[in-house]
Amino acid sequence: MVEYVTAEEMRALEANADYYGVSYGTLMENAGRKVAEVLRALYGCKRVLVVCGKGNNGGDGFVAARYLSMAGCPVSVILLGRASDVRKGPAAENLFKLRMAKVDVIDIEAAEMLTRELFETCDIIIDAILGTGSSGMPRGLAARAISLINNSPAIKVSVDTPSGLDRHTGECPMCIKPDLVVTFHAMKKGLERYNTEVVDIGIPEKAREYAGPGDLQQVKARGDFEHKGQSGRVLIVGGGPYVGAPTLAAMAALRTGADIVTIAAPQRAADLIASYSPNLITYPLSDRHLIVGADVDLLKQQIKRHDVVVIGMGAGHDPETLRALEEIVRLCDKTVLDADALQPGMPLKGIVTPHHGEFRRISGVEVTGDGREEAMQFSQSKGLVTLLKGRTDVITDGKQLKLNSTGNPGMTVGGTGDVLAGITGALYCVNPAFEAATAAAFVSGAAGDMAFREKGYGLLATDVVHCIPYVMKEYRQRRE
Repeated sequence: MVEYVTAEEMRALEANADYYGVSYGTLMENAGRKVAEVLRALYGCKRVLVVCGKGNNGGDGFVAARYLSMAGCPVSVILLGRASDVRKGPAAENLFKLRMAKVDVIDIEAAEMLTRELFETCDIIIDAILGTGSSGMPRGLAARAISLINNSPAIKVSVDTPSGLDRHTGECPMCIKPDLVVTFHAMKKGLERYNTEVVDIGIPEKAREYAGPGDLQQVKARGDFEHKGQSGRVLIVGGGPYVGAPTLAAMAALRTGADIVTIAAPQRAADLIASYSPNLITYPLSDRHLIVGADVDLLKQQIKRHDVVVIGMGAGHDPETLRALEEIVRLCDKTVLDADALQPGMPLKGIVTPHHGEFRRISGVEVTGDGREEAMQFSQSKGLVTLLKGRTDVITDGKQLKLNSTGNPGMTVGGTGDVLAGITGALYCVNPAFEAATAAAFVSGAAGDMAFREKGYGLLATDVVHCIPYVMKEYRQRRE
């Protein structure tokens, strides 16, 4: 069975690879070198014209041109646009290296500068115009270049995907008609109709197996929406014996980007929580000290008004409370179950976030190693996502599995699990469960690592909450 990777998945892998030590620049260098090696192996050292766009696909083309030139092949390069507009980073750096290698680069700034004659003096044309990051029909210089390349008698080789190929459907209403596609890491949709060679560009296995910035960049959060409420509404149900736990979950959900977070808690807890911050909305329940059966009816409308219910933090183990939590969970569609909601007989659904002891309590299974096998079997049998907390977190829906290595021993302090539940709830509002839980594990651990660098073993759960938006900003801004 052919393994396909989407454009979004590929960008996530590249971001994770960069995070785990194989930089974007190294990946581009490897990609261009592999293109050059494939061409020399198949066609020898012929006259080559490399047509490059201004993005990273063009950067791959710059590298390929440099390696072909170093091998003694006659090479010229057409850049569709001005050098100053080439994407900053590895693409611009490789254009500079190409010029330093004395390779002829022609900057084309207007369509009339693209003439048929430019494409008649070569044996091979490398198409490095548009990569998987492009969308829509090619326009302007790109459209003109595609037309001229397709009408050329030269051998046509596309880098990664033919320019103009629709990254979502694999359709090609106006694109390069290549004789060969050299694609990176894995097949992409639509390439099965072409003569395609898949090459390894050095993405480490850890980038696939472990959560990283790419998993965060894959999910939606505040900033991807225009109107209030679209970033998600989270209902926190907890508190009673403990007041801090639901407060930490709520603050974490807000810092992650949820628009509305409401804490439904017993009256005493609700009063204390409301006094903590004006950002917190509280909904007092019927009893002063505990969540009780009468609260089930009280919460029906609140549950309908929110996208996700995060439940269990600080609720305690009173038998009436546990019976009430069970009834509340049955009313919910999307839940994150944590702490005191992780009990035998609870109707588990959505996302569960147990540590190893809580996992044993709800599954009856003792965890060995990091628990990946046990968590996968449990998730598959229950039809839910498990975020098993530990030195290495395990996230699985029973089919997919991710590990997470962010976090540190300083996070054994009380309250960090409540923070993770809040982050998870915020992301789950607007994302699928597995993707939300994976990104949440990374964000929580990365925020903990940021706090640890400043506080050491004196870090508190509130320090982790404080660092959440900095992590979101640092790792999500690499998306474009």
